[in-house]
Amino acid sequence: MRLPRNLSGQRLIYLLKIFGYQVTRQTGSHIRLTTLEMGEHHMTIPQHNALRVGTLSVILTDVAQHFQMSKEEVIEQLFKDEP
Repeated sequence: MRLPRNLSGQRLIYLLKIFGYQVTRQTGSHIRLTTLEMGEHHMTIPQHNALRVGTLSVILTDVAQHFQMSKEEVIEQLFKDEP
């Protein structure tokens, strides 16, 4: 599955809730998320209108490594209902 090209930071934050991520703080245009599932994990998401594909790819790789999944599995779960 291809990565979306017009995904906003806010939309990604909403989608990451299925993995248990919650907003813990915001500094400027960057939002810090934390999950306690499978151990504590933090990540920072830029709150931009459209995330760059490279930025999105790195974020999804980080999520996949934490949950011991492939990046493709993470993409399938996050974007299965997206048009």
